[in-house]
Parts: sequence; structure tokens; C-alpha cells
Amino acid sequence: MSDSSEHPAKVRILLLDEQPLLRYGISAYLNSQPDMVVCGEADSITAAHRKITECKPQLLVTALRLGTGDSLEFVKTLRTEQPNLRILVYSAFEESIFAERAARAGARGYVMKRAPREELAAAIRDIVKGGIYVSREVALSAFKKSLRRRRKNSHPPRSANAVENLSDREMHIFQLLGSGLGTKQIADSLDLSVKTVESHRENIKRKLHLRSGLELRQRAAKWVEKTFRVEEYVFRCAGDGRKRKLTPFVLARPV
Repeated sequence: MSDSSEHPAKVRILLLDEQPLLRYGISAYLNSQPDMVVCGEADSITAAHRKITECKPQLLVTALRLGTGDSLEFVKTLRTEQPNLRILVYSAFEESIFAERAARAGARGYVMKRAPREELAAAIRDIVKGGIYVSREVALSAFKKSLRRRRKNSHPPRSANAVENLSDREMHIFQLLGSGLGTKQIADSLDLSVKTVESHRENIKRKLHLRSGLELRQRAAKWVEKTFRVEEYVFRCAGDGRKRKLTPFVLARPV
């Protein structure tokens, strides 16, 4: 009878992303690893909740943005509901602000979508062992930002109208406004009342020192255009070895 230590149990992983081709590429690669198995896939937060109950994953790999869904709010919820579930966020955005917010929400790692696939596997292994993982690009971005601040006179106060002053919920609504969604669409997509979204809008205007709804939409649109870039990704899928290219659209579009 063989020693079970020679065949350790595989890490059970749930993959959450709204894009089927992206899930296909990541799932194929992770399933090719000797110590990993994708026990489920989900294209929405609702589906992910159900899959967590069904397949009992040890680790959730989730995209930062899920259309109009807010993965960071989901991560916060899971921190309470599933304290033993480790979470890795992956994103196309190297701005350190997103990694910082993911960590505050409860994620144990943050990996860039354009990182080598081996980095994703390495991040998962580190997180499962109890560690944390941040992509080199994100860490470098944070370091450069720190250097710039020091050069400008050693840790100056954050700008009074900086987007970084927004809460996670406010930043998500700010992004959706910049992507072209109206108040009612945002309320419907986030399962909030119109009054609640309007209250968030007023708070955003106050924090960013904006005088009108028009100024808010213009500022949000410029921020989205600058921050959220469309990237192309290529995955060499396990099995057939063929490459598949896809272009994920990170901006929410009006319905």
C-alpha cells in the first residue's frame, strides 16, 4: 500500500470570472498542475456563492472586476462567511491602489493578468501555505510611488481631492459612472436603492470637490479612460497546445 504522503491531496480551487475563454485558459493550466484541481467555475458572485457550498474550495481565484459586480465587496463577505477560504485576486490593473484595497478586503494575493502563468501557480502555492503574494509589477509600482512621494518632500499629505480618498463602494460607483452607467442602472446592478446610489454620488462629489453631476461624470470618465486599459491575452491551453487570444473588455457597458 503506497504512502499517502507520496500523493498529497490537490488544492481545490474555485475560479470566478465572467469571461468564459479566460476561465477556460486558466482552468486548463491549473488542472495541468500536479497539486491543483479546479473544482468549480463561476461567472457571477451569485454563482460563486452556490459553487462554494457545492465544491468546498480551499482557494478562490477571482477577477477584480466582474462587469458591474464588485468582487471586493464579495471578498469582504467571504471573510466573515468563509474565514478558512483563501482568496487570490487577479487583475489587469497594476496601480497599487487596487492591490491595497484587495488586501484590506481580505485577499491574500494580487496577481496581474498579463503575468506568466507560472506566477499564478506560484502565488497559489504561497497562499495555500499561509503566505501572501503580490505581483512584481504591483510591488514595483508601489515602490516607485513611494519614491516619488519622498522626492516631493518626504510623505506629503494625500491630495484632498484624490480618488484614493473614496471608499471601496464609492470607487466602484465612480468607475461605473465613468463607464457610462446611470444612477438607476448602477442601483439595479448592485442591488441598491436609487436613493443609496444618489447618496454615494453626493459623497463622491464632496470628496473630490466637484460641483455638479456633469463634473462628476466627466471626472469619472477621464479616470476610467486613464486607469482601465484593454489588454490582449494569449493562453496556451493544456491538451491541444494551441494558443487562444482574447480581448477582455474591462469597462462596464450600459444595458
